[in-house]
Amino acid sequence: MALRALKFASLTAAASGIYLYGNKFLDPNDFGVVRVGRAIATTAVITYDYLTSLRSVPYGSEEYEFLKSQVHLRSAERLRELCCSNRGTFIKVGQHLGALDYLLPEEYTRTLKVLHSQAPQSTRQEIEQVIREDLGKEVLLLVVKQIFPDFEFMWLVEEAKKNLPLELDFLHEGRNAEKVAHMLKNFDFLKVPRIYWELSTSRVLLMEFMEGGQVNDRAYMERNGINVNEISRNLGKLYSEMIFVNGFVHCDPHPGNVLVKKCPASGKAHIILLDHGLYQVLSESFRMDYCRLWQALIKADMKRVQKYSRRLGAGDLYPLFACMLTARSWESVNRGIDQSPVSASEDMEIRSNAAAYLPQITQLLNNVPRQMLLLLKTNDLLRGIESALHTRASASSFLNMSRCCIRAVSAYQRSKSHSLYRRAQISLTEALSLWQINLYELFLWLKGSQLGNWVIALLRRMQHFTY
Repeated sequence: MALRALKFASLTAAASGIYLYGNKFLDPNDFGVVRVGRAIATTAVITYDYLTSLRSVPYGSEEYEFLKSQVHLRSAERLRELCCSNRGTFIKVGQHLGALDYLLPEEYTRTLKVLHSQAPQSTRQEIEQVIREDLGKEVLLLVVKQIFPDFEFMWLVEEAKKNLPLELDFLHEGRNAEKVAHMLKNFDFLKVPRIYWELSTSRVLLMEFMEGGQVNDRAYMERNGINVNEISRNLGKLYSEMIFVNGFVHCDPHPGNVLVKKCPASGKAHIILLDHGLYQVLSESFRMDYCRLWQALIKADMKRVQKYSRRLGAGDLYPLFACMLTARSWESVNRGIDQSPVSASEDMEIRSNAAAYLPQITQLLNNVPRQMLLLLKTNDLLRGIESALHTRASASSFLNMSRCCIRAVSAYQRSKSHSLYRRAQISLTEALSLWQINLYELFLWLKGSQLGNWVIALLRRMQHFTY
């Protein structure tokens, strides 16, 4: 049990480290001596609690499960207190962990979800103090290295130094908001707050006030007559368009930053996208490899999965990489991730393996391009939303991804071709592929509709009369 407890504590710390790296939110406020000491003390208390509370209880017994739930809850509350005390980056980590419904125990996600909408606020004096206090990001990373020698986190430093100025520039955030609003203007369900430039500076950003329920609040949607499946489908469309087609990705879609609201006039449900400080710009070569990898994953083409995983830096760990991207077991990846939804047993297998393969996960994250880390984090947050809405791994999400991948690859191929005939051929192939997807989508709709049931029943009767 001691080993399992240590693995769980390590998993929590590693998830936090991955988020810090991918999110670039290495705020100087987080690295004072007091904050580092508080984090180390909290980690030690949590680990000790797991080691001592479950040591003398038979594994798998009813008493063991009860005590384990209590330890989970106490540990989650300690983490929440740590986040609220240390603020800054720790709040961002807590928000991310609170969205991982599909991976972490319910006690953790339920306790940390409060940070999505009720995070502590800082005074102006505290903010100014944060800016003055840059005690060196290497301090915490060296401490982490001592506690977890298997982890290589020192590459966090250079990325943080490069991105910190952009994170603190609100004009940069305003430009991102306007860019994504223009880029996705064809999606009438998307709302991005308007920026009031005449009242904004690099340190002050004034934008339009928008309100709604959090995107993972299924009860709010049911009360307000909002179709949960439609919201999940539209959110998938937004991110498929950003990632595969445009290569400009909003990388902080935790539930506090994505709201939903039903328009009284039109009756349509809107998605409101907030907090535009963190975007990832994908290079063309990376985006094309990522498109082709997802096409291979959806088609269960293992040769191409291996090929494009290796091109993205996964090396011999490509099976683990495929599982991390899809949050599915290797068996499901081989069978086809669109063939069946996630079962309870597969969900448990994924949770268990996350701790068991922690050294390999760390090695993999060291090897993949830096662009990939933010995408992995974004995938985690989106998957957490789908899990909360009970819409995870729906067929429609894979169809939307397929459409965007086809469009992106075709546009790239046309841009590289100088032959009019070749460009026409590419366009025709694209149109046929999209038509096939539309036809398959129509089949799925008929299959799940009342009309489809009538047609199937009629065909069965006709077959019965024939024989």
